[in-house]
Amino acid sequence: MNTIYLVRHAENIANLTKEFSHRLVDYSLTPKGIIQAEQTAIYFKDKQIDEIYASPLKRARETAAIIAQELHLPVSVLEQFREVNVGVLEEQPPDAENWALHERILQDWREGRHSSTFPKGENYTMLLARMRSGLREISANKHDQRILVVAHGGIITCTISDLCPNIDIEQLLHIENQNCSITEIELTIDGDHMEATLKQWASFEHLHGYAAEFVSGTYQFETQS
Repeated sequence: MNTIYLVRHAENIANLTKEFSHRLVDYSLTPKGIIQAEQTAIYFKDKQIDEIYASPLKRARETAAIIAQELHLPVSVLEQFREVNVGVLEEQPPDAENWALHERILQDWREGRHSSTFPKGENYTMLLARMRSGLREISANKHDQRILVVAHGGIITCTISDLCPNIDIEQLLHIENQNCSITEIELTIDGDHMEATLKQWASFEHLHGYAAEFVSGTYQFETQS
């Protein structure tokens, strides 16, 4: 068994503009994001982390680099931890219509319609497969390791219920996966079988001051009067 810390990246410009960002849109951290990553690094200083991995997107790599500098560890970049592939939505404006499509597909996934696919992007089955592939790769032939992965709110939130059986996903979804929030799982791999136990979900108690002034990760639809 290994302990995996799934850390959402710190704030970047796309969090403010609400742009979709899988590959083409790739921003660095904001000044607030840098502070969030620095506070997260301090949190992990006494956690005896053995390895650090990151998604290839700048916001994840930069967050991981700040943590790694504090912990005196290298960062390994893994393609499997990239954010959800929203396909052509990344080339479209982040308006209400496109965000509504995004939310409909995520709702399909939550309701078990896993073949629902982003136009020229991926469906849930594909997303879960690459998340499992990434976790398997970083855990292979390791025992009692404490491994930190800097990834994205979408891939973490969408896959957690299949990674960790017997959790109440609807209850978890009431807690938004904020920038630099930490999800802790205990991961066991036995041959082809993978199972995780959720120990902590989307905790951001380590953040304070300006760093804890969060911006929602999704488009806020105007309420019609």
